[in-house]
Amino acid sequence: MKKNLKTGLAVLFSLIFQTFLFAQTTGTFLVKGNCSMCKDRIESTAKKNGATTAVWSSETQTLQVEFDPNKTTADGILKKIADAGHDNEKYTAPDAVYSKLPGCCLYDREPSFIKQNAATPTEKKVFFVKGNCEMCKERIESTAKQAGATTAIWDAATQKVTLDFDPAKASAESILKKIADVGHDNEMFKAPDEVYRKLPGCCLYDRTTEFTEPNPHVHSDGKEAVAQKKDFSSHDEHFDKQIEGVTVTKAQAATAIDGKNAGLTFNISGKELLKAACCNLSESFETNATVDVSYSNAVTGTKQLKMLGLDQKYTALSKELLPEIRGLAAAYGLNFIPGRWIGGIQLTKGGSTVTNGYESITGQINTELLKHQDKTETSMNIFGDINARTELNITHVSPLNDHWNQSILLHGNGTFAKVDSNNDGFLDQPTGTQMNATYLLNFSDLEHSGWGTHFGINALQDSRNAGQMNYNKALDQSEQPAYGVGIDISRFQVWNKTGYIFKGKPYQSIGWMNQYTYHQQDSFFGLRNYFGRQNTLYSNLIFESIFGNTNHKYKTGASFLYDKYDEDYLSLNYRRTETVPGLFFEYTLTGARYTLVAGARTDFHNLAGTQFTPRLNFKYDFTPKTILRLSAGKGFRTANVFAESQGYFASNRAIEIRDNGGKIYGLKPEIAWNYGASLQQDFKIFGRKSTIITDFFRTDFKDQVLLDLDQSPQKMVFYNLDGRSFANSFQTQWDLTPAKNFDVRLAYKYYDVQADFEGGRREIPFMAKHRGFVNLAYATAKNDKGGFWTFDTTLNLVGKQKLPNLNSNPAEFRLPEYSDSYNTLNAQVAKNLNDKTRIYLGGENLTSTMQKNPIIDAKNPFGNYFDGGMIYAPVMTANVYLGLDLKF
Repeated sequence: MKKNLKTGLAVLFSLIFQTFLFAQTTGTFLVKGNCSMCKDRIESTAKKNGATTAVWSSETQTLQVEFDPNKTTADGILKKIADAGHDNEKYTAPDAVYSKLPGCCLYDREPSFIKQNAATPTEKKVFFVKGNCEMCKERIESTAKQAGATTAIWDAATQKVTLDFDPAKASAESILKKIADVGHDNEMFKAPDEVYRKLPGCCLYDRTTEFTEPNPHVHSDGKEAVAQKKDFSSHDEHFDKQIEGVTVTKAQAATAIDGKNAGLTFNISGKELLKAACCNLSESFETNATVDVSYSNAVTGTKQLKMLGLDQKYTALSKELLPEIRGLAAAYGLNFIPGRWIGGIQLTKGGSTVTNGYESITGQINTELLKHQDKTETSMNIFGDINARTELNITHVSPLNDHWNQSILLHGNGTFAKVDSNNDGFLDQPTGTQMNATYLLNFSDLEHSGWGTHFGINALQDSRNAGQMNYNKALDQSEQPAYGVGIDISRFQVWNKTGYIFKGKPYQSIGWMNQYTYHQQDSFFGLRNYFGRQNTLYSNLIFESIFGNTNHKYKTGASFLYDKYDEDYLSLNYRRTETVPGLFFEYTLTGARYTLVAGARTDFHNLAGTQFTPRLNFKYDFTPKTILRLSAGKGFRTANVFAESQGYFASNRAIEIRDNGGKIYGLKPEIAWNYGASLQQDFKIFGRKSTIITDFFRTDFKDQVLLDLDQSPQKMVFYNLDGRSFANSFQTQWDLTPAKNFDVRLAYKYYDVQADFEGGRREIPFMAKHRGFVNLAYATAKNDKGGFWTFDTTLNLVGKQKLPNLNSNPAEFRLPEYSDSYNTLNAQVAKNLNDKTRIYLGGENLTSTMQKNPIIDAKNPFGNYFDGGMIYAPVMTANVYLGLDLKF
């Protein structure tokens, strides 16, 4: 069944690929006519008979059409145009039909124009050229003719120019170079900045959109949308180009679906992050319905993300498109990226691009750090809550000269109060401190030399203590009866990303990314010790260019990943080195309504063997407001069973690994296929934009490393899957704005996650089948000083969850088969006094939802039944916090 499903899906996507690879044909034909009525008649007839686009010029008597040859033919379209009364190079209109045309449409039927043009040895080609208005049209067409084109027709709506030229006298490249020289970007050349800036205001097109996107400043009839015009030379709006791996984010909405991306990608901006406390990356998704945030256990208080019904380890978590939270950082890495450092987040559901590696299975979450280029700004954030958690963030961004700029990011936090709100004798949250510093240096000269580079260095020290209230961290665990937990983490990173855009070829670039990471953890959980060290070197070289034109783009390159692990658990030592050279290729086909991204990579893993990873993403725009996306792809990873399972270390459970001959802890690598489909519908309600998006994803595993908590309450058993394991994820989300400045986000999620454990098929524990989500956000209008209020609230409804089987324990230390459902409410109100001062007050878990007795046998932590990992709900009562943001 599983094999048939994969085969069927492979055939389906193969057919889609073949269909759309050759789906659109462009042709230019001679068609007679006189006036605007002729233009409407010719173009509408062409579209009614299968043309996706049709542009007719009375000046040159030519019709440019784009059509799907699987659905119609050029002959068929021209025959219908003749039947409507217009002679063309293939067919002559019936005399009876021609004679009934309005007087202004009665063109000269002398056929000499066909013979004359047919005798001219010309080539006819179509290219994307940016512009807005009639002045642009005149400038583009006249420049093309001066450069050697026999005829030139530019259409504002499609942003395309049709050129006829004698290849013996001129070339398409020379004509497009001249068009760029007068101020118009095209798919071969970029206009000089100084020329672009001197264009009249009505001609200043948007330089940040893709050539294949509709011009937002031109209506579909080709007329300029005057009300929407904007001077894009203004420095008030930050935007940047992108070389693969060298990225700067354009200003945008709080959260927006990336309309260009074939995959389902959400861009989360700094505006969204301000809606919650957002002290670190784990708290950045509290107002996002796609990601589920949960506590991993009741002792260490660490949070984990889940996406598509699966644990965080199956999602690729990157920073600056470089691998970030993986390996030994899996348990606590979300705490290592402070919220105030984040400039934006890109969240992709399902298989992501092969250029970023092989580990992405359920999706990718990439975090961009703060970077600015045009002005110096220093920001300070001070935060505190009623549980004595305090935090200080200082960020400084400044230009050093026209090409260099820097960012200094500093963070410190501390939790000092011992809180035990449920009186079980254990701290509700760890105490401890973190010091974190990053320096970024950026160079950008893409406009002139074509070079850009980004350097980064980060150092972190994180210490936390947990356990019983009377635990004395000054004494060794063996010297006292109280149960304690100590976790000390040191981390160092240095990275560089360098890119080059080839001169005169804005579509061709090369980027090289490199990063070194050192991570060390020294920890103990009662009498259980765990020490881990990881050295990682990552390198990725990517070349991007086109086949013919920008409708056919490709990326290719090579990567290298080196991981050296050294772990001590109790008296056992586990060492391994993973080396993974890899090669990849990705092709992007763009048509009038669709985008197809097909990629594959081969990685040569020294322990997991050679792995082939194909991925496919497809987007089809039925209309600009109705978008279908399909995806399929494979991923693989090597499990880090100790680091990824630390949530269960605060228990009496012994670790047992069933060796099956694999080379990583005796286990084979995990392999998974992910398939997905989504439908996005934009519409207006209450006169304002509204979006409904519904998606379904399925993940199928092979050799998944299962953690079996049901065999015994005194064990956690690891072994490779023998059978089936799958996760079905369904989500529907509605974003609407019922009133000015009032945003509403509603979502419902359904998960079905099961696996064949040794005792039979069971639901994966701690995963609610049903989840609901409501987010409300309102902002008042700004006053004269730039001040305004914002109000945000988020309600999460979590259904019942399957719990591990503890029935062999005494009755008082057992759990029910399923947990109770529950809900949590977060809210925040903020006052921007002006553009430099903001005060915010908020609350988390305002319903004071708490799990009863989250720690099993808390009074006897060294006994057989103690377990701090059976956590499915909040363990703390309502928390209130206060913060201050200042800019200098």
